[in-house]
Amino acid sequence: MVVPVVTRGGEEPDNTGQSEGATRISGVSPQHTPATKIWFGKVHNLAGYRSVPHHHGEAETGGFVLSGKARIYFGRKFEDYIDMSEGDWVFVPPHMPHVECNLDRNNPLTWMTTRTPDNIVVNLPQVDDSELPDWTDRP
Repeated sequence: MVVPVVTRGGEEPDNTGQSEGATRISGVSPQHTPATKIWFGKVHNLAGYRSVPHHHGEAETGGFVLSGKARIYFGRKFEDYIDMSEGDWVFVPPHMPHVECNLDRNNPLTWMTTRTPDNIVVNLPQVDDSELPDWTDRP
């Protein structure tokens, strides 16, 4: 018999794709539930955090800013960006290289994130802060 599977708060596994400075935990994933086509979890970024460039392979990604202020750089050489605040939603297409940032130097940023089919994280070569428009001159 198929039944709902509950992952208890504080018992979420962290054996999922990671990027330095970001902590990803799984609430629903193929690694610990019968799910086969979805990954759903929470991503926590420290104050002032900036990810390495990365993409999520074939996965479509949906994100929700649970708390904090976020920025995502994208485009050729990461020259474009969008800023988000608590309550904003974002869709990131498959294979799109991007850099995730916490705009707040004093408080953490927390995202709720879902991906299909799994939490694919492909880390790319680092870029210097000076290559990201408006990143180094922020307060």
